[in-house]
Amino acid sequence: MPPTSPVRTGADPALVVGKHLDGLAATLDAVRAHAPVFAAWGAELASRLSSGRRLLAAGNGGSAAEAQHLTAELVGRYRGEREPLSAIALHADSSTITALGNDYGFVEIYARQVRAHGRPGDVLVLLSTSGRSENLLAAAEVARALGITVWSITGPGPNPLAEASDEVICLPGVTPSVQEAHLVAVHLLCEMVDSTLGRSVA
Repeated sequence: MPPTSPVRTGADPALVVGKHLDGLAATLDAVRAHAPVFAAWGAELASRLSSGRRLLAAGNGGSAAEAQHLTAELVGRYRGEREPLSAIALHADSSTITALGNDYGFVEIYARQVRAHGRPGDVLVLLSTSGRSENLLAAAEVARALGITVWSITGPGPNPLAEASDEVICLPGVTPSVQEAHLVAVHLLCEMVDSTLGRSVA
């Protein structure tokens, strides 16, 4: 039997790819517009972490992956060698997450960990494309009550998480573009942390 030709359906692939990249470019333009905020956050984070404070980070789905990316860079290294910095991704302990989800419900999986690990002067970074995740809103509420600074990076505003945070960066765009911009945001924070601590970012 002769091989069959692949079935071609849907839009022109070049148009699909181009549309995706155009959307990402628009979101990255917004990231650039917020450069002063990222710079201030990174410098403040370096100051707090180097003086014994801790970063807590959380998100759901792809945003959880980027939250863990951020904490890995800080506990390990980004570019230059430096002392490890205290940073915890709140979704990364599967036993804790499943126990809390089972015993207290999904809404509480981050809030209870914030109560356990957070101290006044720490920073909680929340990543969300929707800005409406109930578990992140609960975590923000607990954090602010404990004197923990809440920074959020979300998709289009206004949204509830923006209102629940001390400071927020709302990025325009569809979910994939915002998730991709989260990676850039993570690296911008790490660039500023290393730069503030005198580590090479060349």
